[in-house]
Amino acid sequence: MFSPFGKIVSEDFLWHTRGPKRGEPRGFAFVQYSTKEEARLAKEKMHGRLACGRPLVVRLASEKFLAESEGSSPAGVGEAGKASGAGNSLGQMSRSARIAAIKNKLKALEEEGSSAKKQKNAEN
Repeated sequence: MFSPFGKIVSEDFLWHTRGPKRGEPRGFAFVQYSTKEEARLAKEKMHGRLACGRPLVVRLASEKFLAESEGSSPAGVGEAGKASGAGNSLGQMSRSARIAAIKNKLKALEEEGSSAKKQKNAEN
């Protein structure tokens, strides 16, 4: 479904690992494209399209982190590219997806720190 939009570097489908649904898909995946432009195109074209009767939620990895930090419930994750579905358990993420999530969090924390310093300097 996503290959028409660019070169897919990696894909990671998540599966239930225990319980009665063990071995069944969790309903989301990570797809990494070779460029951000390809990822943005996939997001633009695939967000909201129906797959198996359900609308896809497609986000860039950085958007997923921002949505969580703003308090909204996560609906999709993408690694340096795009993804669809729900969930945020690091235990269920691929190694590269975990690294991307950590990098995004660090970047956001750095941005928060620099904006807080600017605000403090402005107050003084």
